[in-house]
Amino acid sequence: MKTQLTLAAAALLLGTAMSPALAQEKIKLGVIVTLSGPAAALGQQVRDGFALGVKDLGGKMGGREVEVVVVDDELKPDAAVTKVKGLLERDKVDFVVGPIFSNILQAIHRPVTESKTFLISPNAGPSTFAGKDCNPFFYVTSYQNDQVHEILGKVAQDRGYKRMYLMVPNYQAGKDSVAGFKLDYKGEIVEESYMPLNTLDFQPELSKISSQKPDALFTFMPGGLGVNLVKQYKQAGLADSIPVLSAFTVDESTLPAQQDAAVGMFGGANWAPNLDNPQNKKFVAAYEAAYNGVPGTYAFQAYDAAMLIDSAIKGVKGDLSNKDAVGAALKKADFTSLRGAFKFNTNGYPIQDFYLTKVAKRPDGKFQTEVVQKVFENYGDRYAKDCKAAN
Repeated sequence: MKTQLTLAAAALLLGTAMSPALAQEKIKLGVIVTLSGPAAALGQQVRDGFALGVKDLGGKMGGREVEVVVVDDELKPDAAVTKVKGLLERDKVDFVVGPIFSNILQAIHRPVTESKTFLISPNAGPSTFAGKDCNPFFYVTSYQNDQVHEILGKVAQDRGYKRMYLMVPNYQAGKDSVAGFKLDYKGEIVEESYMPLNTLDFQPELSKISSQKPDALFTFMPGGLGVNLVKQYKQAGLADSIPVLSAFTVDESTLPAQQDAAVGMFGGANWAPNLDNPQNKKFVAAYEAAYNGVPGTYAFQAYDAAMLIDSAIKGVKGDLSNKDAVGAALKKADFTSLRGAFKFNTNGYPIQDFYLTKVAKRPDGKFQTEVVQKVFENYGDRYAKDCKAAN
C-alpha cells in the first residue's frame, strides 16, 4: 500500500542510488491521502499536485533534496493511524501532508502533533482544531470546513430561496457543512438529511425532493458520493427544475465521471481553474500536460502545501532542528499562492477569498468549474478568536 517517491533536482521521479550520508540529509515528507475506493480520485489529485510542486522546486526545498513517501489511508481511521505512525517512526518524516477527509484528520492529528511533527492539511479543515483546540504544529492550506458551505448559504439567501433541502454525509465535515450553510441562510429548511458515507443509491432522497419541491438543493457529497448523486439527480429529471448549490460535489475530481450531468450546477470554492493570475495559468497548463486532466482544489491546495513547506525550510536556512523557528516560518506563508491573496489566521487556517462557481464544458470537451462571482473577500473563519496556540 505504500509508494516511495524520490524527487530530485531536475526530474519528478528519480530513483538513482545515493550515498547514506547524502540520503540522511534529505528532507523527508510523508503524504497520507485516500488512494483506494470511490474517493481515490481526490487523493490522486493531492498526490499529483504535491508532486508537481516538488518538481517545480527542482526536487529541493531550502537547498536540500526531497524524498516523498506516499501512503493510502484507505478512508479508514484505524488504518490511517497505523500508516501515519509508520511515517513518523519508521520513515522519520519531517512533515506530514494530508489527509482528504476530516474523520481521518481527527484520527491522525494527535499522533502527528504530539510527536512535534508539522501536519499540513491540503484539504480537511474541521472546526475541531480551528478554535480552542488549535495546535502550533497544524497548518491548513485549504479552508475551515464551514466556510465553503457558508458561500452557498449566502447565495441561497441573496437569491431569495425560501425553502431549501439539505443533504450531506453523516460525519464531521457533513455536520460542519450544515452549520456553515445556516450561518447566512434564514429561510425554511424542509429536510436535513444525513447520509451514510457508503451511500450508492439516492433514489429515496430524490423522491422526497421531487415531492417536497424545495426552491433549491444544498448538498455536500465528495468523491463517488457526488458522482452517483449527480447522475441520479439528472436522470430523475430534477436538474432542470430544482437548482443545485453544492460543495465538493461537482469539481474537477468528479467531473470526468459526471460530465454533462453536472453542467450548470453551482459550487462554492476558494479557487477555480480559470482564476485569472499568472501563477495559476502556469500551474493549470503544467498539471494538464503532466496528468492529462483538469486540476481541482485538491491539486492546487497540495501544490500550495509544497510551496508553503519550501518557504518555511528556506526561512530557517534548511535547519529544521528548532521547531519554534520552523513554526514561525510556516506562519509567515512567504510564498505566492495559486489563489492570489493568502495569509494564515492565528489558528493556522487561511484568510482568503471565496467564490461561487459553475460547471462548464470547455471547447476541448473537458469539464471544469468556473468563477461566477466573488462572495467573500479576505475571509477568516469564526473559530480563530478562540485559538490561543502560539508559534
